[in-house]
Amino acid sequence: MKKKEATALLTVLAVLFLGCAAALLLHPAQKTPISRSAFLLNTFVNITLYDSQDEEILDQCIDLCREYENRFSKTIEGSELYRINHRAPDETTFLLSDDMAEMIREGLYYSEQSDGAYDLTIEPLSSLWNFTDGKHKIPDAGEIEQAASRVNWKNLKLEGNTLTFLSPDTTIDLGSVAKGYIADRLKEYLLESGVRSAIINLGGNVLCVGKQPSREPFLIGLQMPFEDYDSIFANLKIDDLSVVSSGVYERHFVVDGVNYHHLLNPKTGYPYDNGLVSVTIVSPRSIDGDVLSTTCFSMGLEKGMELLNSMEGIYGFFVTEDYELYCTDGAEDFIHQTAGDIKINQS
Repeated sequence: MKKKEATALLTVLAVLFLGCAAALLLHPAQKTPISRSAFLLNTFVNITLYDSQDEEILDQCIDLCREYENRFSKTIEGSELYRINHRAPDETTFLLSDDMAEMIREGLYYSEQSDGAYDLTIEPLSSLWNFTDGKHKIPDAGEIEQAASRVNWKNLKLEGNTLTFLSPDTTIDLGSVAKGYIADRLKEYLLESGVRSAIINLGGNVLCVGKQPSREPFLIGLQMPFEDYDSIFANLKIDDLSVVSSGVYERHFVVDGVNYHHLLNPKTGYPYDNGLVSVTIVSPRSIDGDVLSTTCFSMGLEKGMELLNSMEGIYGFFVTEDYELYCTDGAEDFIHQTAGDIKINQS
């Protein structure tokens, strides 16, 4: 699973720890937050509880992450997604679990909404490009063309929990959906366990449960593109919402002055070059923030903002390559403070 990796995690943790220290000074009787971290979902996972000292809850959250990874990973043999993608040529129909059906339904919806600028079947391309091995290798043009020809969300048909493949070459990548879905399930578990103040951080996919115990919103920092993890351009006031970012500075490499990143254009097979460097989504459900951060980046500034402005209760922050920040309707109200060289565009 991919997207929003360790730098985003460390950015959020830095802001949270500073917030915790300030809160403890102002409220000395307040309980000390407890946390649990692990490397799961191909990223760093951290769960912090602010109103509970129950270590078993944290253990269960980590166990749930591990269980979901074993079910949704495209690389773990025996996972539901692995079996789907490695099906026999004549195997076309699958009865999906409720979890898998919901994630695929979400991905197909936004594939259609974006007219394929975002595509759930990007797997042939996402597996071809390698942004994590340190080799900085651009795939062969012929291989890119061949992989791109296999990408088409219209080759999937989902009716209820029954998924039908209309092409034997079609494979699915849940990297833009799964972490958000898992974060939502973890929040459900925490609420069922009586937790009312917590932060779930799945490699930068941040989901806040309620507020801080002081009743103040959590402050979530947004990383300055291409800067160190502790360099932030804005703090957002977040109350019981999700914050998810996608950017060209996450998994990427530079060759001959060109930045190659993991946000791939399904039609060309190459990384998008549309003037954006990051998109951040604030939403009630983390699955929406996860898939929309990629979808809106893929659609570009104008169409991405238009899509978000048509949706109730979901907000976006778009940073362009000239370091201007564009906010959708109502998004600016979340900003606690800004720093660095980002300029808020008032148009």
